[in-house]
Amino acid sequence: MVDVKDVTLAGHHIILRSPRSDDLEGLCDAANDGEIWKNPFVVIPSISEMSIYLQKLIKHDNTVLPFIIVEKKSSRIIGMTRFLHMDNENRRVEIGHTWIAKSFRGTAVDTEAKLLMLQYAFEKLLCIKVEIRADVLNKVSIQAIERLGAKQDGILRKHEIMKNGGIGNTLCYSIISEEWPDIRENLVTKLSDYKNKLYQLIFYLMIIPIVI
Repeated sequence: MVDVKDVTLAGHHIILRSPRSDDLEGLCDAANDGEIWKNPFVVIPSISEMSIYLQKLIKHDNTVLPFIIVEKKSSRIIGMTRFLHMDNENRRVEIGHTWIAKSFRGTAVDTEAKLLMLQYAFEKLLCIKVEIRADVLNKVSIQAIERLGAKQDGILRKHEIMKNGGIGNTLCYSIISEEWPDIRENLVTKLSDYKNKLYQLIFYLMIIPIVI
């Protein structure tokens, strides 16, 4: 596994880059879009907490590699994601702490972010395993993870104290290096489908007659 360095990963729809001190306003705007801090399953800062959150992202250690998610077309910040628990000795990382502004959920953003990160993990860091976790009650995240093709490894019982004081159990999923080629093909196909649907929508809008 290569040494961890701040990197930029660019796709067709988004850019994943390192956090900067001037990202505060953009992160606040993204978090406000859907008030994402109200999600009970993920520790996401409120607007008043965002400054400290950003400082911690910038000062990350070598076990974490955070990314600001930027929409390529508008250069707008639309979320965050990161590698964490980076284990050089065992060539293993986890993808997590991902959040996306409400306006961009259900689009190609999360699919492309996962493709870029998994490709970097398996093809640049030479990982043999990438882990993804979710609370057992977080059905939306679980469905998204399973659509990737990740396999369930098990459950960590009483793993995390939630924001509401409850104690959560964590589902552990992973993708191993042998599975990566098929998953990469699946993600590329999904992105192609998004593009085709967009072209179909544009064509449809172009042929609708304008009624005055």
